[in-house]
Amino acid sequence: MRQFDLLVLGGGSGGLAAAQRAAEYGARVALFEPARLGGTCV
Repeated sequence: MRQFDLLVLGGGSGGLAAAQRAAEYGARVALFEPARLGGTCV
């Protein structure tokens, strides 16, 4: 079984930012998104 430090639910702008920032700090991140990533303008 894989282990992660952070599970992010949703690949919108907030989810992608949270996942990227956590990964930059060395966290093992899994991101779950049922549709295509991106597509949101903020």
